[in-house]
Amino acid sequence: MALTIWHNPRCSKSRQTLALLEERGLTPQVRRYLDDAPSEEELRAAAEALGVAPIDMMRPSEKEFLEAGLSRADADDVLFAAMARIPKLIERPIVFSGGKAAIGRPPEAVLEIL
Repeated sequence: MALTIWHNPRCSKSRQTLALLEERGLTPQVRRYLDDAPSEEELRAAAEALGVAPIDMMRPSEKEFLEAGLSRADADDVLFAAMARIPKLIERPIVFSGGKAAIGRPPEAVLEIL
């Protein structure tokens, strides 16, 4: 089973989620998405795996969201392009396993896809 986490080591929820996986003996592939930003195609696949609209996998409270002139009402294409351009806008962490995905907020939420 391929297990991947889009991880930001500066985020407490991301660190807690990674620790939770490791405590269960799992060794996920760690993708530091701020350094290795997902493409729009990868973001679309993530939204599909999560079963959410792009706005629901974003952090609209980040100042970069407003600075980019974004709104919750923007078209999906605009939001996917913004996340690819400004990966800080992606909600974190996201864990992928077996074609499914979950946002680790709370960290235990990822256990549902394992």
